[in-house]
Amino acid sequence: MSRPRLVAMTSAGLLVAGFVAANAHLVTIAIGSQPDCVLDDPFAKGAAPRAAKPSC
Repeated sequence: MSRPRLVAMTSAGLLVAGFVAANAHLVTIAIGSQPDCVLDDPFAKGAAPRAAKPSC
């Protein structure tokens, strides 16, 4: 494999690895943040389903 092709492949691999790592970090932060804001029972008291408590 020629040197320019090796550099291009390595750069592409690092770019993909960085993209995957950044998205994994965002998912981890999203899952771990504000756990108290999740509704225990979204249908409590006849309410419509909601994503989070109104106070959040």
